[in-house]
Amino acid sequence: MSIANTFAGQFLIAMPSIAEPPFARGVAFLCQHGEDGAVGLLINQISEYRLGDVLAQMKLPCEDMEIAEHPVLIGGPVQQERGFVLHREHGHWDSSYRINDDWSVTTSRDILVAMARGDGPRRAVVTLGYAGWEAGQLEQEVMENAWLTTRADERIVFDTPIEERWFEATRKMGVRDPSQLAGYAGHA
Repeated sequence: MSIANTFAGQFLIAMPSIAEPPFARGVAFLCQHGEDGAVGLLINQISEYRLGDVLAQMKLPCEDMEIAEHPVLIGGPVQQERGFVLHREHGHWDSSYRINDDWSVTTSRDILVAMARGDGPRRAVVTLGYAGWEAGQLEQEVMENAWLTTRADERIVFDTPIEERWFEATRKMGVRDPSQLAGYAGHA
């Protein structure tokens, strides 16, 4: 699959036909997509945790209440004990994957240490778990109209309230009234 044919760096916006949590009204940020499958992070499914809870579990002190109160999201149903940090600033973290020129995802402890000190990326989304698709699965789901795709928008990722991200992502696609989206696939 050529880079031009990849969904990496794009949003996947769940159509109403996807009703199972955590994907119902989900917006996934695609981190990797290729011949072997795809990996993404849901950016609009809130967990019961705050970043301070995760840092405390890792025995990392955090004095900044704004950082400690940062919500942790459910990134997907796979490996929910594993943390992922989606960010735009390309730092020098131990385990960081550069999605494209604009975005990176980091899974190493050092980014959380930096965030606890106030030295991490200025804006980041922290998730537990990820969403994964086997080879060809995502392409098939897109063809079946389960997902809409569009270029990721940092305003939606960082500035839009979590509970409004699905609506904003559909509006970005030109859908003014998301309730009008059909809950089924159709082919002309």
